[in-house]
Amino acid sequence: MAACAPYVAMIIVYLAYGGSNILMKVALEKGLNQLVFVAYRHIIGTILLGPFAYVLERTFNYNTSECKPSRKQRPSLTLPLFTKIFVVSTLGTTIYLNVYYAGLAYTSPTVASALSNVIPSLTFLMAVLLRMEKVKFTSGRGWAKVLGTLICIGGSLIFTFWKGGYLYKSLEEKPLVNIYSDSKVELSYAKDNWIKGVALILISNVAWSAWLILQAVLCKVYPAPLSLTTWICFIGSVESSVLALFFARDSELWKLGWNGVVITALVYNLQYWCISVKGPVFASMFNPLGVVFVATFSAIAFAERLHLGSLIGGALIIVGLYCVLWAKSQESSTCEQKEDWKVLGEATTLKISIDDCALGNNVVSDRK
Repeated sequence: MAACAPYVAMIIVYLAYGGSNILMKVALEKGLNQLVFVAYRHIIGTILLGPFAYVLERTFNYNTSECKPSRKQRPSLTLPLFTKIFVVSTLGTTIYLNVYYAGLAYTSPTVASALSNVIPSLTFLMAVLLRMEKVKFTSGRGWAKVLGTLICIGGSLIFTFWKGGYLYKSLEEKPLVNIYSDSKVELSYAKDNWIKGVALILISNVAWSAWLILQAVLCKVYPAPLSLTTWICFIGSVESSVLALFFARDSELWKLGWNGVVITALVYNLQYWCISVKGPVFASMFNPLGVVFVATFSAIAFAERLHLGSLIGGALIIVGLYCVLWAKSQESSTCEQKEDWKVLGEATTLKISIDDCALGNNVVSDRK
């Protein structure tokens, strides 16, 4: 039963992610302003995380080399360090979330969930361009990364610019949840804003990939995860609040309703636990599950129909994703094997040294 727990947890995580996309789509169509939502989200995050960061990280910090607590105080917040945190926060919260929700307002939850599978390939491509990762074309892993990235990008282009015919008749003649006031408005709306919405989601994915890379660098110079997350939430809340005050001046938009309830804490904790038990590659393998869930629910609840281009593009994106994940998993297993051989070699060397010393002592005693 315990062996099945990570699998069940990851299924819950991606069902929650898919449900969040669906609820956000409905809320956006009913008048929720994404700037206000992002501002509230990070204000609440700052209030909840701030006390824990102050108490838990004021007397000790994390050792970056050994990933263990040390007795040092958290690093002092200098101007260059604050600038780095500001850039990371702007990319990962203000730009990513606001642009992503703007794209979600123009498209469907199925599109948003499918395009999120491009993020690992974009992250790998940016890491190569920044010379943070090297590609070895002499190994199968290197070719798998390159081909997986190209397949992902090609699939996203097909997904964006080619619709094709409908694959099937809608499962419901009328949607169970009508998010549009008129069916004619729905058709023209989807036709006019499809490319715009997909482009915005892809831009948000680029921002998120950059955030992943920069945060990995930032954690080495500021190894206090709770304090770093609190600063990111605080800066994101300030930036989003300023933007919302300019673009959402209506006081009605600032009222919290049912759509303000989120399950972020549960999802993040489950995902963190699964990553700590099974590793990041295992957690990423379940990403396409969200696409299946959202597509099925949208077909039933919103009477949404998939296009041929969406199916082909989505399939290519998932194939490319698993190519990159396979290469990363092989890389991780190789590193673990090298570490095991290193430890085994050190243990063998130590044993030989001890045996030599024992043999030398025996020889000396025999001579005596």
